[in-house]
Formats: sequence, structure tokens, C-alpha cells
Amino acid sequence: MEAGNQTKFSEFFLLGLSEDSELQCLFFGLFLSTYLVTVLGNLLIILAISSDSHLHTPMYFFLSNLSFVDICFITTTVPKMLVNIQTQSKVISYIGCLTQVFFFMIFAGMDNFILSLMAYDRFVAICHLLHYTVIMNTRLCVLLVLMSGVIIFWASLLHILLITGLNFCTGTKIPHFFCELAQIIKLACSDTLLNNIFLYMATVLLAMFPLSGVLFSYSQIVSSLMKMASAGAKYKAFSTCGSHLSVVSLFYGTALGVCLSSTVIHASQRSSIASVMYTVVTPMLNPFIYSLRNKDMKGALRRLI
Repeated sequence: MEAGNQTKFSEFFLLGLSEDSELQCLFFGLFLSTYLVTVLGNLLIILAISSDSHLHTPMYFFLSNLSFVDICFITTTVPKMLVNIQTQSKVISYIGCLTQVFFFMIFAGMDNFILSLMAYDRFVAICHLLHYTVIMNTRLCVLLVLMSGVIIFWASLLHILLITGLNFCTGTKIPHFFCELAQIIKLACSDTLLNNIFLYMATVLLAMFPLSGVLFSYSQIVSSLMKMASAGAKYKAFSTCGSHLSVVSLFYGTALGVCLSSTVIHASQRSSIASVMYTVVTPMLNPFIYSLRNKDMKGALRRLI
């Protein structure tokens, strides 16, 4: 391929999940259904929490933020894929690709941080119950979410600014159904050392730090539960963590699966299929996990409906 100038007005080509035209209708119906279920499910969670005064607590405040982020997260990738399938086009503009990368990183990062904040909330509720309302006040909860958003925003913006300094070859094909940062850097026709260094640093700091917070919170929770004499008290305390543990396991499990598949599996399109679990399935399952395992949430949904 012929190297071009900096790709200010160029286009990329998203190869999608498969080149087989017979599968396109199946993918369109499947992803459209998944998208609608995800948006509806998370929207119901937000409406139920906002309309029920009993759910105006830190735990459900973080849950409503998680549901909002999940709606935005899946909206970043799936609608463009559906449009490309419907129009039988694989084209995405340079600006459109960078925009997708930017918002994907923001909402993926916010998912990560909010899950960590929810773990901290459970840690305070179980280990410092008498001081819970003082520690987890409304001002602190809002401040934590805003700080997470600011950190992720600037980290994502720096990634985008570094990408704008790269040159790309004409007719660049992205073996994915959306513009992923790591794939974009791999396809650049210029030196990407600085991009890769910042990518690894951001991954370690912005992914491992929240995960460490989750692990620390649950280690303290388990330690506190072990000191309880009553088995009923242990079960009641730990049951409040069940839904969050399920979501955390799903989020980090699928993310780890994507990382391992991209390392072990050399076929890029197989790796992109693995990432469907992380980017599409996880946001869809979150509202079901919280509504099916939570009596308060089921009651609020029944009253809303």
C-alpha cells in the first residue's frame, strides 16, 4: 500500500465480524436486538432508582451511573456497525474513527472506575456500618464519580492527540467491528513508540488501580465477615455483594478473555468476536443481574411498570 500524508480527510474500512454476506442479516438482527434490550434494561434501572425514594442511597446512585455508562458504552460501537451492515458499507471516516475511539475509552474507563467505587461502597457498608451514612455522603459520591470522569477524559484526550500525529496508509483496513485504540496504533505507517508507551502506562494505571481497589475492598469484606459469629449475619452481609460480584466477574472476566485472545489467537477477526462479550454482552446482562438478584430493585421495577 502507498503511504499517504496525515490522514485528516482519509477513510478507514471496518472489516466487521465476518466477510460472509449470508451472515450479515443474522448479525444485524442479533446486534439490533441486543442493543434494544441493553438500552431498555438499563433505562428501566435508571427510572426505577430515580422514581423510588427508598433507592436514593449511595449503592443505587452508583448503579444508576453504571447503567447510564453502559447505555453510552454500547451506543459507541453497535449503531455504526448496524448502519454499515444495512448500507453494505465498511467505510468509517478518520474523524468518525477517532471520535469512536475517544468515547469508547471514556465509557470503558468509567465502567471500570464505577465498579471500583461500588466495591468501596460495599466495604464501608459492611466494615464501617455505624459510620456509613457519614462517610458515604451525597457530596462524596458525586465527587468520586466526577473525579473518575475527569481522569478518564484527559487520558482519552491524550491518546487521541497522540494518534493525530500518526500517518496511515491509504485504504487502511481495521479487522474489527469498531475502531479500537490498539488496532489503530498497529495499523499506523509511522513510528508508534510513544503511543505504545502511553498505552501501556494508561492501561496499568487506569485499569489496574480500580481493579486493585476492588480486590482490596473484598479482601477487607471477607476479613470482616470471618470475624462475625452468626452464620445468618454473614450471609445477610455478603448477600448485598452478590450482584456486584457477578458484574465484576463478568466485566473483568470478559476483558481478560479479550486480552488473552488477542495475544494467543493470531486471527484478528476471531479476536474481534471475543471482544463482543466485553463490549456488547456485558452491558446487556448487567441490568438482569441486578434486577433478578435484588429484592429492592425488583420491587421498584414492579412499581414503575
